[in-house]
Amino acid sequence: MNMTAKTFYEEAGKKLSQASEELYRPEEDVVTYLVCQSSHLAIENYLKGFLIQNEVNPESFSSVDEMFSECKKINSKFAEVNLEGHSFEPHTDESRYCDSRVSRCYELANSLDTFLREERIIG
Repeated sequence: MNMTAKTFYEEAGKKLSQASEELYRPEEDVVTYLVCQSSHLAIENYLKGFLIQNEVNPESFSSVDEMFSECKKINSKFAEVNLEGHSFEPHTDESRYCDSRVSRCYELANSLDTFLREERIIG
């Protein structure tokens, strides 16, 4: 499947919106796994979109951390984006997925979205 940068950016935006909607439900209704999973997928799709936009195949990277490092090589301003404190490795126990840091997962994805908008990479 030949996916364009725009496709990845659109999917990332959808995932970020899903995370936001879930996060801002009444506390007893929030499904933390969905917030973190959607946030993670948003980050992953934003990075893939940026790599494709810069003619780099994202499939050649085995992790989100590797993609993020490559993005920083392409555009040094990516170093301004702080993705520290978020594990990009999948959790095996979904009931504990990102439980204590659920809002942090969303904040990281949202900060990447904000950065890409400020840099006019996405609209």
